[in-house]
Amino acid sequence: MSRRTELDLTDPTTFVRNDPHDFWREVRRTRPVYWQDGNPGFWVVARHADVLACYADVTALSSAYGTVLETMLHGRDPAGGKMLAVTDRPRHRELRNLMQRAFSPRVLGAVERNVHRRAARLIETVVERGEFDFATEVAEHIPMNTICDLLSIPEADRPRLLQWNKLAVSVDAADADQIDSFEARSEIVGYFMEIAQHRRRVPGDDVISMIATAQVGDRQLTLEEVALNCYSLILGGDESSRVSAICAVKALAEHQGQWRALRSGGANVDTAVEEVLRWATPAMHFARTAIRDVEIGGQAVRGGDIVTMWNVSANNDEDVFGMPRRFDLTRWPNRHVSFGHGPHFCVGAFLGRAELRALLSAMTRSVTDIQLTGKPLPIYSSFLQGYSSLPVAFR
Repeated sequence: MSRRTELDLTDPTTFVRNDPHDFWREVRRTRPVYWQDGNPGFWVVARHADVLACYADVTALSSAYGTVLETMLHGRDPAGGKMLAVTDRPRHRELRNLMQRAFSPRVLGAVERNVHRRAARLIETVVERGEFDFATEVAEHIPMNTICDLLSIPEADRPRLLQWNKLAVSVDAADADQIDSFEARSEIVGYFMEIAQHRRRVPGDDVISMIATAQVGDRQLTLEEVALNCYSLILGGDESSRVSAICAVKALAEHQGQWRALRSGGANVDTAVEEVLRWATPAMHFARTAIRDVEIGGQAVRGGDIVTMWNVSANNDEDVFGMPRRFDLTRWPNRHVSFGHGPHFCVGAFLGRAELRALLSAMTRSVTDIQLTGKPLPIYSSFLQGYSSLPVAFR
Protein backbone atom coordinates (compact mmCIF):
# COMPACT_ATOMS: atom_id res chain seq x y z
CA MET A 1 0.00 0.00 0.00
CA SER A 2 1.48 3.36 -0.97
CA ARG A 3 1.73 6.27 1.40
CA ARG A 4 -0.74 8.28 -0.65
CA THR A 5 -3.55 5.84 0.13
CA GLU A 6 -2.98 6.24 3.86
CA LEU A 7 -4.03 9.89 4.08
CA ASP A 8 -6.16 10.89 7.07
CA LEU A 9 -9.45 12.04 5.53
CA THR A 10 -10.58 13.55 8.85
CA ASP A 11 -7.66 16.02 9.00
CA PRO A 12 -8.55 19.52 7.66
CA THR A 13 -4.97 19.96 6.41
CA THR A 14 -4.89 16.74 4.34
CA PHE A 15 -5.98 18.11 0.98
CA VAL A 16 -4.11 21.38 1.36
CA ARG A 17 -0.80 19.59 1.92
CA ASN A 18 -1.43 16.76 -0.57
CA ASP A 19 -2.64 16.54 -4.15
CA PRO A 20 -6.25 15.31 -3.85
CA HIS A 21 -6.50 14.22 -7.47
CA ASP A 22 -3.33 12.18 -7.34
CA PHE A 23 -4.65 10.51 -4.19
CA TRP A 24 -8.13 9.75 -5.53
CA ARG A 25 -6.79 8.49 -8.85
CA GLU A 26 -4.81 5.86 -7.00
CA VAL A 27 -7.74 4.99 -4.71
CA ARG A 28 -10.09 4.44 -7.65
CA ARG A 29 -7.50 2.20 -9.28
CA THR A 30 -6.42 0.12 -6.27
CA ARG A 31 -9.24 0.03 -3.70
CA PRO A 32 -12.32 2.03 -4.75
CA VAL A 33 -14.21 1.06 -1.59
CA TYR A 34 -12.04 0.79 1.52
CA TRP A 35 -12.24 1.02 5.30
CA GLN A 36 -10.36 3.81 7.10
CA ASP A 37 -9.52 2.90 10.68
CA GLY A 38 -10.41 5.35 13.42
CA ASN A 39 -12.63 5.85 16.41
CA PRO A 40 -15.00 5.29 14.80
CA GLY A 41 -13.72 4.08 11.43
CA PHE A 42 -15.66 4.56 8.21
CA TRP A 43 -16.01 3.32 4.64
CA VAL A 44 -14.62 5.40 1.77
CA VAL A 45 -16.43 5.17 -1.59
CA ALA A 46 -14.52 6.67 -4.53
CA ARG A 47 -15.97 5.53 -7.89
CA HIS A 48 -18.74 7.45 -9.64
CA ALA A 49 -20.99 4.40 -10.09
CA ASP A 50 -20.68 3.36 -6.44
CA VAL A 51 -21.26 6.92 -5.20
CA LEU A 52 -24.47 7.16 -7.29
CA ALA A 53 -25.63 3.80 -5.95
CA CYS A 54 -25.07 4.93 -2.36
CA TYR A 55 -26.97 8.18 -2.85
CA ALA A 56 -29.88 6.28 -4.36
CA ASP A 57 -30.07 3.52 -1.72
CA VAL A 58 -32.23 5.13 0.96
CA THR A 59 -33.42 1.75 2.27
CA ALA A 60 -29.96 0.66 3.46
CA LEU A 61 -28.17 3.98 3.98
CA SER A 62 -29.64 6.55 6.36
CA SER A 63 -29.09 10.32 6.46
CA ALA A 64 -30.73 10.76 9.88
CA TYR A 65 -27.53 10.09 11.84
CA GLY A 66 -25.63 12.81 9.96
CA THR A 67 -24.25 13.58 6.51
CA VAL A 68 -20.92 15.29 7.30
CA LEU A 69 -18.05 13.18 8.58
CA GLU A 70 -16.74 15.69 11.11
CA THR A 71 -20.09 15.74 12.92
CA MET A 72 -20.64 11.97 12.75
CA LEU A 73 -17.26 11.17 14.27
CA HIS A 74 -18.45 12.88 17.44
CA GLY A 75 -21.77 11.06 17.57
CA ARG A 76 -25.17 11.37 15.97
CA ASP A 77 -25.99 14.73 14.38
CA PRO A 78 -28.33 16.55 16.82
CA ALA A 79 -30.27 17.93 13.83
CA GLY A 80 -31.20 14.40 12.73
CA GLY A 81 -34.92 14.10 12.01
CA LYS A 82 -35.33 17.88 12.21
CA MET A 83 -33.38 19.31 9.26
CA LEU A 84 -34.11 18.24 5.69
CA ALA A 85 -30.57 17.09 4.88
CA VAL A 86 -30.41 14.76 7.89
CA THR A 87 -33.89 13.23 7.69
CA ASP A 88 -35.15 9.96 6.24
CA ARG A 89 -38.48 9.08 4.65
CA PRO A 90 -41.33 9.63 5.24
CA ARG A 91 -40.45 12.80 7.16
CA HIS A 92 -37.88 13.72 4.53
CA ARG A 93 -40.54 13.78 1.82
CA GLU A 94 -42.78 16.04 3.93
CA LEU A 95 -39.96 18.47 4.69
CA ARG A 96 -38.72 18.45 1.10
CA ASN A 97 -42.18 19.34 -0.20
CA LEU A 98 -42.20 22.30 2.18
CA MET A 99 -38.69 23.49 1.33
CA GLN A 100 -39.34 23.22 -2.41
CA ARG A 101 -42.03 25.86 -1.98
CA ALA A 102 -39.18 28.23 -1.09
CA PHE A 103 -37.78 27.61 -4.58
CA SER A 104 -41.03 27.97 -6.53
CA PRO A 105 -40.95 29.91 -9.83
CA ARG A 106 -42.94 32.74 -8.21
CA VAL A 107 -40.35 33.18 -5.46
CA LEU A 108 -37.28 32.59 -7.60
CA GLY A 109 -38.24 34.94 -10.43
CA ALA A 110 -37.54 38.12 -8.48
CA VAL A 111 -34.54 36.58 -6.69
CA GLU A 112 -32.91 35.56 -9.97
CA ARG A 113 -33.36 39.03 -11.44
CA ASN A 114 -31.62 40.49 -8.38
CA VAL A 115 -28.77 37.98 -8.82
CA HIS A 116 -28.07 39.22 -12.35
CA ARG A 117 -28.25 42.88 -11.33
CA ARG A 118 -25.97 42.33 -8.33
CA ALA A 119 -23.40 40.33 -10.31
CA ALA A 120 -23.29 42.93 -13.10
CA ARG A 121 -22.87 45.79 -10.63
CA LEU A 122 -20.08 44.03 -8.70
CA ILE A 123 -18.14 43.10 -11.82
CA GLU A 124 -18.39 46.61 -13.27
CA THR A 125 -17.08 48.02 -9.96
CA VAL A 126 -14.04 45.75 -9.72
CA VAL A 127 -13.14 46.17 -13.39
CA GLU A 128 -12.77 49.90 -12.74
CA ARG A 129 -10.44 49.14 -9.83
CA GLY A 130 -8.31 46.60 -11.73
CA GLU A 131 -6.65 44.60 -8.94
CA PHE A 132 -8.72 43.21 -6.07
CA ASP A 133 -9.50 40.09 -4.02
CA PHE A 134 -12.23 38.26 -5.90
CA ALA A 135 -13.13 36.10 -2.88
CA THR A 136 -13.89 38.98 -0.52
CA GLU A 137 -15.01 41.68 -2.95
CA VAL A 138 -17.23 39.67 -5.31
CA ALA A 139 -17.78 36.02 -4.35
CA GLU A 140 -18.81 36.78 -0.76
CA HIS A 141 -21.56 39.14 -1.88
CA ILE A 142 -23.48 37.23 -4.54
CA PRO A 143 -24.63 33.96 -2.89
CA MET A 144 -25.07 35.29 0.65
CA ASN A 145 -27.16 38.24 -0.51
CA THR A 146 -29.11 35.97 -2.83
CA ILE A 147 -30.11 33.53 -0.10
CA CYS A 148 -30.78 36.44 2.26
CA ASP A 149 -33.06 37.96 -0.40
CA LEU A 150 -34.87 34.63 -0.53
CA LEU A 151 -35.29 34.62 3.27
CA SER A 152 -35.93 38.39 3.56
CA ILE A 153 -33.04 38.88 5.98
CA PRO A 154 -32.44 42.54 6.95
CA GLU A 155 -29.44 44.11 5.21
CA ALA A 156 -27.86 45.03 8.55
CA ASP A 157 -27.75 41.37 9.66
CA ARG A 158 -26.09 39.97 6.55
CA PRO A 159 -22.42 40.73 7.32
CA ARG A 160 -22.46 38.82 10.61
CA LEU A 161 -24.35 35.92 9.02
CA LEU A 162 -21.62 35.76 6.38
CA GLN A 163 -18.88 35.75 9.03
CA TRP A 164 -20.57 32.96 10.98
CA ASN A 165 -21.21 30.97 7.83
CA LYS A 166 -17.58 31.19 6.70
CA LEU A 167 -16.57 29.55 9.99
CA ALA A 168 -19.32 26.93 10.10
CA VAL A 169 -17.57 24.15 8.16
CA SER A 170 -14.10 25.51 7.38
CA VAL A 171 -11.32 27.73 8.73
CA ASP A 172 -8.66 29.88 7.09
CA ALA A 173 -5.62 28.53 8.95
CA ALA A 174 -4.25 25.08 9.73
CA ASP A 175 -3.97 25.86 13.45
CA ALA A 176 -7.37 27.53 13.88
CA ASP A 177 -9.49 26.48 16.85
CA GLN A 178 -12.29 24.18 15.70
CA ILE A 179 -14.46 25.45 18.57
CA ASP A 180 -14.98 28.56 16.45
CA SER A 181 -16.90 26.46 13.92
CA PHE A 182 -19.17 25.02 16.61
CA GLU A 183 -19.86 28.47 18.04
CA ALA A 184 -20.58 29.88 14.57
CA ARG A 185 -23.14 27.15 13.87
CA SER A 186 -24.80 27.83 17.25
CA GLU A 187 -24.96 31.57 16.51
CA ILE A 188 -26.67 30.95 13.16
CA VAL A 189 -29.28 28.61 14.66
CA GLY A 190 -29.92 31.03 17.54
CA TYR A 191 -30.35 33.92 15.11
CA PHE A 192 -32.91 32.03 13.05
CA MET A 193 -34.84 30.92 16.14
CA GLU A 194 -35.36 34.59 17.00
CA ILE A 195 -36.40 35.43 13.44
CA ALA A 196 -38.74 32.42 13.27
CA GLN A 197 -40.40 33.32 16.56
CA HIS A 198 -41.09 36.85 15.34
CA ARG A 199 -42.39 35.80 11.92
CA ARG A 200 -44.61 33.12 13.37
CA ARG A 201 -46.16 35.81 15.54
CA VAL A 202 -46.29 38.42 12.76
CA PRO A 203 -46.07 36.48 9.45
CA GLY A 204 -45.21 38.20 6.20
CA ASP A 205 -44.94 37.24 2.55
CA ASP A 206 -41.51 35.65 2.88
CA VAL A 207 -39.94 32.19 2.97
CA ILE A 208 -39.21 32.08 6.72
CA SER A 209 -42.81 33.02 7.48
CA MET A 210 -43.96 30.29 5.12
CA ILE A 211 -41.76 27.68 6.82
CA ALA A 212 -42.68 28.87 10.32
CA THR A 213 -46.44 28.80 9.77
CA ALA A 214 -46.79 25.78 7.46
CA GLN A 215 -48.36 22.50 8.51
CA VAL A 216 -45.91 19.64 7.92
CA GLY A 217 -47.60 16.31 8.38
CA ASP A 218 -49.85 16.70 11.40
CA ARG A 219 -48.18 19.73 13.00
CA GLN A 220 -46.21 22.92 12.58
CA LEU A 221 -42.44 22.74 12.83
CA THR A 222 -40.91 23.64 16.18
CA LEU A 223 -38.91 26.88 16.27
CA GLU A 224 -35.74 24.78 16.42
CA GLU A 225 -36.79 22.88 13.27
CA VAL A 226 -37.55 26.14 11.46
CA ALA A 227 -34.15 27.53 12.48
CA LEU A 228 -32.26 24.39 11.47
CA ASN A 229 -33.85 24.33 8.01
CA CYS A 230 -33.11 28.03 7.50
CA TYR A 231 -29.53 27.33 8.60
CA SER A 232 -29.38 24.55 6.01
CA LEU A 233 -30.48 26.98 3.29
CA ILE A 234 -27.89 29.56 4.35
CA LEU A 235 -25.09 27.01 4.60
CA GLY A 236 -25.83 25.30 1.29
CA GLY A 237 -26.82 28.48 -0.52
CA ASP A 238 -23.73 30.45 0.46
CA GLU A 239 -20.81 28.08 0.95
CA SER A 240 -21.08 25.95 -2.18
CA SER A 241 -21.86 28.84 -4.53
CA ARG A 242 -19.20 31.14 -3.05
CA VAL A 243 -16.49 28.49 -3.25
CA SER A 244 -17.54 27.48 -6.77
CA ALA A 245 -17.37 31.10 -7.95
CA ILE A 246 -13.85 31.51 -6.54
CA CYS A 247 -12.72 28.25 -8.16
CA ALA A 248 -14.30 29.34 -11.45
CA VAL A 249 -12.28 32.56 -11.66
CA LYS A 250 -9.07 30.80 -10.60
CA ALA A 251 -9.61 28.15 -13.29
CA LEU A 252 -10.37 30.75 -15.98
CA ALA A 253 -7.20 32.67 -15.09
CA GLU A 254 -5.18 29.46 -15.36
CA HIS A 255 -6.87 28.27 -18.57
CA GLN A 256 -6.88 31.32 -20.82
CA GLY A 257 -8.03 29.32 -23.85
CA GLN A 258 -11.22 28.38 -22.03
CA TRP A 259 -11.79 31.99 -21.00
CA ARG A 260 -11.39 33.12 -24.62
CA ALA A 261 -13.82 30.40 -25.75
CA LEU A 262 -16.41 31.55 -23.21
CA ARG A 263 -16.06 35.20 -24.26
CA SER A 264 -16.26 34.42 -27.96
CA GLY A 265 -19.22 32.05 -27.71
CA GLY A 266 -17.16 28.95 -28.44
CA ALA A 267 -18.42 27.66 -25.09
CA ASN A 268 -21.87 28.54 -23.79
CA VAL A 269 -22.58 29.67 -20.25
CA ASP A 270 -24.84 26.72 -19.37
CA THR A 271 -22.25 24.04 -20.13
CA ALA A 272 -19.60 26.24 -18.49
CA VAL A 273 -21.63 26.30 -15.26
CA GLU A 274 -21.74 22.50 -15.15
CA GLU A 275 -18.00 22.19 -15.73
CA VAL A 276 -17.29 24.74 -13.01
CA LEU A 277 -19.42 22.75 -10.59
CA ARG A 278 -17.60 19.53 -11.49
CA TRP A 279 -14.17 21.16 -11.38
CA ALA A 280 -14.78 22.91 -8.05
CA THR A 281 -16.74 20.14 -6.24
CA PRO A 282 -17.01 22.35 -3.13
CA ALA A 283 -18.47 19.64 -0.88
CA MET A 284 -15.84 16.91 -1.05
CA HIS A 285 -18.02 14.24 0.53
CA PHE A 286 -21.35 13.38 2.08
CA ALA A 287 -21.94 10.54 4.48
CA ARG A 288 -24.58 8.00 5.43
CA THR A 289 -25.02 5.33 8.10
CA ALA A 290 -25.81 1.75 7.11
CA ILE A 291 -29.02 0.66 8.84
CA ARG A 292 -28.61 -2.94 7.68
CA ASP A 293 -25.90 -5.09 6.12
CA VAL A 294 -25.32 -4.08 2.50
CA GLU A 295 -22.74 -4.65 -0.24
CA ILE A 296 -21.04 -1.61 -1.77
CA GLY A 297 -18.58 -2.06 -4.63
CA GLY A 298 -17.99 -5.68 -3.65
CA GLN A 299 -17.33 -4.85 0.03
CA ALA A 300 -19.53 -6.15 2.86
CA VAL A 301 -20.74 -3.18 4.90
CA ARG A 302 -22.27 -3.94 8.28
CA GLY A 303 -25.30 -2.26 9.80
CA GLY A 304 -24.12 0.69 11.90
CA ASP A 305 -21.06 1.45 9.74
CA ILE A 306 -20.46 5.00 8.49
CA VAL A 307 -20.22 5.26 4.70
CA THR A 308 -18.64 8.33 3.04
CA MET A 309 -19.26 9.12 -0.63
CA TRP A 310 -16.45 11.25 -2.06
CA ASN A 311 -17.88 13.58 -4.70
CA VAL A 312 -14.40 14.97 -5.39
CA SER A 313 -13.33 11.53 -6.58
CA ALA A 314 -16.56 10.65 -8.41
CA ASN A 315 -16.39 13.94 -10.36
CA ASN A 316 -12.96 12.94 -11.67
CA ASP A 317 -13.66 9.29 -12.43
CA GLU A 318 -11.97 8.37 -15.72
CA ASP A 319 -14.74 5.87 -16.49
CA VAL A 320 -17.25 8.73 -16.72
CA PHE A 321 -15.27 11.87 -17.59
CA GLY A 322 -12.75 11.78 -20.42
CA MET A 323 -9.54 13.50 -19.35
CA PRO A 324 -11.11 14.62 -16.05
CA ARG A 325 -8.25 16.96 -15.11
CA ARG A 326 -8.84 18.98 -18.26
CA PHE A 327 -10.96 22.08 -17.58
CA ASP A 328 -13.32 21.98 -20.55
CA LEU A 329 -16.24 24.42 -20.65
CA THR A 330 -17.79 22.52 -23.60
CA ARG A 331 -17.86 19.20 -21.73
CA TRP A 332 -21.18 17.44 -22.37
CA PRO A 333 -22.74 15.34 -20.99
CA ASN A 334 -21.50 16.27 -17.55
CA ARG A 335 -22.85 13.84 -14.95
CA HIS A 336 -21.21 15.45 -11.94
CA VAL A 337 -22.53 14.85 -8.43
CA SER A 338 -21.74 18.26 -6.95
CA PHE A 339 -25.41 18.65 -5.98
CA GLY A 340 -25.71 15.05 -4.82
CA HIS A 341 -28.04 12.52 -6.40
CA GLY A 342 -31.32 10.76 -5.67
CA PRO A 343 -33.92 11.79 -3.05
CA HIS A 344 -31.45 14.13 -1.31
CA PHE A 345 -30.51 16.02 -4.49
CA CYS A 346 -29.92 19.66 -3.47
CA VAL A 347 -33.18 21.65 -3.37
CA GLY A 348 -31.22 24.82 -4.14
CA ALA A 349 -29.51 23.50 -7.29
CA PHE A 350 -31.46 25.85 -9.58
CA LEU A 351 -30.41 28.88 -7.54
CA GLY A 352 -26.78 27.74 -7.34
CA ARG A 353 -26.66 27.39 -11.11
CA ALA A 354 -28.36 30.77 -11.56
CA GLU A 355 -25.71 32.49 -9.43
CA LEU A 356 -22.84 31.03 -11.46
CA ARG A 357 -24.66 31.81 -14.71
CA ALA A 358 -25.10 35.44 -13.63
CA LEU A 359 -21.45 35.75 -12.64
CA LEU A 360 -20.06 34.24 -15.85
CA SER A 361 -22.46 36.27 -18.02
CA ALA A 362 -21.45 39.51 -16.30
CA MET A 363 -17.77 38.69 -16.73
CA THR A 364 -18.08 37.95 -20.45
CA ARG A 365 -19.74 41.34 -20.93
CA SER A 366 -17.30 43.44 -18.89
CA VAL A 367 -13.96 41.62 -18.61
CA THR A 368 -11.44 41.01 -21.38
CA ASP A 369 -8.48 39.71 -19.36
CA ILE A 370 -8.12 37.81 -16.05
CA GLN A 371 -4.79 37.46 -14.27
CA LEU A 372 -3.84 36.04 -10.88
CA THR A 373 -1.83 38.65 -8.96
CA GLY A 374 -1.05 36.71 -5.79
CA LYS A 375 -1.20 33.34 -4.15
CA PRO A 376 -4.73 32.00 -3.42
CA LEU A 377 -5.25 31.11 0.24
CA PRO A 378 -6.84 27.67 0.75
CA ILE A 379 -9.49 26.92 3.33
CA TYR A 380 -8.93 24.10 5.81
CA SER A 381 -11.75 21.61 6.11
CA SER A 382 -12.38 17.88 5.89
CA PHE A 383 -15.66 18.68 4.11
CA LEU A 384 -15.21 21.77 1.96
CA GLN A 385 -12.44 22.52 -0.56
CA GLY A 386 -11.64 25.90 -2.03
CA TYR A 387 -10.07 29.26 -1.27
CA SER A 388 -10.72 32.13 1.11
CA SER A 389 -8.68 34.68 -0.87
CA LEU A 390 -8.03 35.07 -4.61
CA PRO A 391 -6.00 38.14 -5.64
CA VAL A 392 -6.73 38.91 -9.30
CA ALA A 393 -6.75 41.66 -11.88
CA PHE A 394 -9.68 42.15 -14.25
CA ARG A 395 -9.07 44.33 -17.31
